[in-house]
Amino acid sequence: MSDDRFSAGSEEEPAEAERPIIRDKRRLDPQTGQVRNPETAEGSSPVTDDQSTNQGVPDETQAAGGDNAFAGAVGDDLPGEDQEQPAPDVPTSAADAPGVAEPRQSDADIAAGLQDELLRERAAYHNYRELMKRERPKDREQAIGSVVESLLPVLDDIYLAHQHGDLEGSPFEKIAGKLETTLGRFGVQRFGEVGEPFDPQHHEALMHIEAEVPEGSDGTTVVQVMQPGYRVGERIVRPARVAVADPQ
Repeated sequence: MSDDRFSAGSEEEPAEAERPIIRDKRRLDPQTGQVRNPETAEGSSPVTDDQSTNQGVPDETQAAGGDNAFAGAVGDDLPGEDQEQPAPDVPTSAADAPGVAEPRQSDADIAAGLQDELLRERAAYHNYRELMKRERPKDREQAIGSVVESLLPVLDDIYLAHQHGDLEGSPFEKIAGKLETTLGRFGVQRFGEVGEPFDPQHHEALMHIEAEVPEGSDGTTVVQVMQPGYRVGERIVRPARVAVADPQ
């Protein structure tokens, strides 16, 4: 009876469970490192126990394949494939090309350039000299005029002393004469006399009075000189200060 139970139990044991099917859908072959055809990858055969065992223990071949697989997954370009390279720089002119020197000027061209520069410098120097010739007299007159302007109080006192006769026979008469002569050598001139026609460019009328004018006067005439005027060349240092009158 026990044998029957044992035999019955053996018949009731379930059949051995089917093994799981694992399909390899990797893009790269782990052994060759080559890209698989998508159709081949989808319909690839199931992985056996030996293959699964080998996959768990990577060897040198699988390690090499893994490196290739990583390179292919990231760049999608396998080593050896053609890649677009940047075009080399091409010189646009003969001067940019390596080993090509600029054309050397001839001696005649260099001499012509130097001659032209020399002529330009001579012309500039000539213009400078002409300018200095025109400006030098003006500068001289301006310098002398500044000295005369500072001496005007002394010259006015000497003029008044002459008018009143205080210098005649005095030791200072010769000193005053030497001063006026020295100023005359530098172009200093005194102007403003009674009877001159009034000229606003040379006279400064301080008074307009009724007085007799010299015969033959047709317009306003100087009848009294209070302070004479002084000029240096064409520059008026001070106009003559006078009193004027009209003919009756």
